[in-house]
Amino acid sequence: PWRLPVLASGWLAGVLALAPAVYMLEVYGRVVNSRSITTLLMLSLLVVGAFVVMELLEWLRGRLLQHASASLDSALGPRLFRIALQAGATQQPGGDGQALQDWRTVRRFIHSPAAHGLLDAPVSLLFLLAVFWISPWLGVFAMAGALLQVGLATATERATAPLMQKANTEAAASNRRADETVRNAEVLASMGMAGRMEALWIERQAKALALQAQASERAGTSSALARWWQNIVGSGLLGLGCWLLLADDLWGGPAMMIVASILGGRVLAPLLQVLIQWTQVTGARQAWQRLQQLLSLYPDPPMGLPLPAPKGDLSVEALVASAPGLRVAVPILKGISFRLARGETLAVIGPSAAGKSTLARMLVGLWPAQQGAVRLDGFDLFAWDREEVGRHIGYLPQDVQLLPGTIADNICRFEGADPTAVEQAARRVGLHETIAALAQGYQTPVDEASRLLSGGERQRLGLAAALYGRPALVVLDEPNSSLDAAGDQALLQAIGEMKAAGTTFVVITHRTQVLDAADKLLLLVEGQIKAFGPRQQVLAALAGGTPPAGNPPAGSRA
Repeated sequence: PWRLPVLASGWLAGVLALAPAVYMLEVYGRVVNSRSITTLLMLSLLVVGAFVVMELLEWLRGRLLQHASASLDSALGPRLFRIALQAGATQQPGGDGQALQDWRTVRRFIHSPAAHGLLDAPVSLLFLLAVFWISPWLGVFAMAGALLQVGLATATERATAPLMQKANTEAAASNRRADETVRNAEVLASMGMAGRMEALWIERQAKALALQAQASERAGTSSALARWWQNIVGSGLLGLGCWLLLADDLWGGPAMMIVASILGGRVLAPLLQVLIQWTQVTGARQAWQRLQQLLSLYPDPPMGLPLPAPKGDLSVEALVASAPGLRVAVPILKGISFRLARGETLAVIGPSAAGKSTLARMLVGLWPAQQGAVRLDGFDLFAWDREEVGRHIGYLPQDVQLLPGTIADNICRFEGADPTAVEQAARRVGLHETIAALAQGYQTPVDEASRLLSGGERQRLGLAAALYGRPALVVLDEPNSSLDAAGDQALLQAIGEMKAAGTTFVVITHRTQVLDAADKLLLLVEGQIKAFGPRQQVLAALAGGTPPAGNPPAGSRA
């Protein structure tokens, strides 16, 4: 709905920009000959009114473009945010926040001076026709000037686009390096690596800035040439008009020399404005191209199945999976099959790189399966609506990352804190007394809490979020890696309490303490099940050196 008003207001403002030329023509043609002060005053009032209306129209167009930017942001911004989350969860391109940065670039461009210049370009054709109407020779001269300006813009695009693309790539890499360095500040400082990492960051940053400076220098040179050429065209039209006047070949008399010069300048003005802002034009175009590629990779998913709340029966059927985003899919999990009834606890053990964390991601529906399926209460978990099923799933990855907000926000998953449920979740993992001792208690901001809490306490905080609301399925990836003896005891107690209420647990661990809470044990080696069954039976078989058979049939229970 905003397209037509934007175009109409811009074109009408462009027509009103002819007011100075018309005013000059009327002053020379009417006032000078009639010597009428009244005519001069009326013409002056009219031209002032035209200027007021023109500026109001420009203001209106600016407001419309801002509203257009906000409208597009409402329509596309949430989708891009979901894509960024999905890409981050599946470790594919677009999960590093670049898409949201690109969208900010496009949004800013929509109401930028460069966009105004592009919108004014069609109006310049009207000015060009007016010059042709004054004299075909002047029209040809103005058109040649405009074509040369377009050629200059094309040359600028070819000269700056590759540099801007490389500069953006280097800048993104520099930002990632800085973020990773800050996250590992303690290790770097303690091991004397801060200086070396700083030098590497400075090198990357300097390369990005040099590329940006080179692109800006080329764009600046083109802008200077464009301004110089606009002056040349304006003066050339004036000189050519004078020559035609002396040859008695200029309609309208001496005033038309100046009118043609003004109109010729208006022909080139939008192109000049675009060239002055060329780096912004190039940046927005490249950002939009990246967004289009990303949107094509992530089409709007179909609505997930509206299903009843799950009870916790988990089945894994001939599951084959690999890391998403690879050109050649190399299976990490190779035909995994097992079942858990509601309220059962499975402990997954195995050497490093056996595929345990991949299995965890598959069990919560983060990664798609190459073959087979993960089913919760008989329904394919990956096809389930994520917002719907996510409320019934708890997940604790190895790397616990707290989100900006308060401790209560992080525990209740930002659903609107229920103080009783939040405190219950914290007590379940033995963290209530620690939180209550903080000055702001559960309302302590996470950035402050991160400085006050130990690594084990932060892991317990992530565990409280995973257990919040008594989910039907909880998947814990190394949940006790940072816990002390008290933390281990709190974890075992929480698992015991919740499994008694019907929660199904899958716990991936390298530590034996949590095995006491397990009903079943699964040994995963090189992406395949080497042992699966009741805990004591598997432990006895492993101790005797004869592990039970690997994958059971998909429909069987061990």
